[in-house]
Order: sequence, then C-alpha cells, then structure tokens
Amino acid sequence: MLSGEIARRHGHDGIEPGSIKVRLTGTAGQSFAAFSPGVELELVGDANDYVGKGLSGGQVVVRQPPRARRDPTANIVIGNTALYGAIAGQAHFEGVAGERFAVRNSGAVAVVEGLGDHGCEYMTGGVVAVLGDTGRNFAAGMSGGIAYVYDPNGRFPALCNSAMVDLSPVRPAPPSARGKISSRRARLR
Repeated sequence: MLSGEIARRHGHDGIEPGSIKVRLTGTAGQSFAAFSPGVELELVGDANDYVGKGLSGGQVVVRQPPRARRDPTANIVIGNTALYGAIAGQAHFEGVAGERFAVRNSGAVAVVEGLGDHGCEYMTGGVVAVLGDTGRNFAAGMSGGIAYVYDPNGRFPALCNSAMVDLSPVRPAPPSARGKISSRRARLR
C-alpha cells in the first residue's frame, strides 16, 4: 500500500532514497518490500515469498535477531521468488533464500548467504553476490547482469546452467593479503 501511494503521488521515480525508513521485527508475509520506490525497509526476523518483488529503487534488509545462535548460511531467512522482476535498488539478506532468487532481476544489487534451485533465472541486469551454497540450475536463461558466487568447495560449476553464461574465477588477493578466497563469477558469453 505504501509503494502504491508513493507511486500515485510521485510517479515512477518515487521519492528520494532514504526519505522513508522503516524498521520492523517479526515475520513478514507475502511480498514484503514489493516495489518500494525510495523506501528503506529493515526486518529483523524472517519473511515469506516474493520479498522485494519489483523492487524499484528502495532498499530491503532482512536479518536474524541478534540473539539468534544459528549459522546464517544454514538457515532460511526469506522464502521463494525474492526480487522477482526487480529493476533497481538494494537487497541484503542475512541468511539463505528459497528457490528462484532474483528471477528476472534487471537492475537490483543483492547479497544473500545462500539460495535454493534456479537462482538468477532469466536475470537481465543487476548484480547478485551469493556468500554460500546455491541449488541446481543457477543462471538458467540469464542474459545480463553479473553473479558472484563464493565457492570454497568447488561445487558450483556442476550446479550452474552454463547454456548462456561463462564461469570465471575471481582473481585471488595479492600475496600480502591474509587468507584465500575461492569464488566464481557467472558472466555473459
């Protein structure tokens, strides 16, 4: 309802980013942060399907409660089909997403700690960073954008649908940097 009212009053451009900031706790239902032109929404808890559907320039953050003693890379924090048709904005998820994450994303930037099957399906733009495991059929029909996938165990190539993307490693840190990060990037052919 909030996004609809903003669009009615201000048109497609919405409002200046950060003009409205909302912090919530608990569990959100379907389509939390849908469209959200210029609105910043932070949820401490979890959310159902379609988080950030059609995200249009806002920001959505879903994080675990501070007292939660669980590994974010092993716990689902948002449901299926998050960021479906997103065109702009930012999304940050402290935990794992369900299936079909960032389907038809054309411009949003997102960070998630893992996701189910069919991630970045039909993605045409934007940037997605996955800091944990992915399911099968990642990047099916992906014709644009960039996906960075943290892949320390080398499992990702078998899970990625490489019909339209190439995989390339992210260059390692210089020897002076501490630690080694093994990642892969899906990019257009």
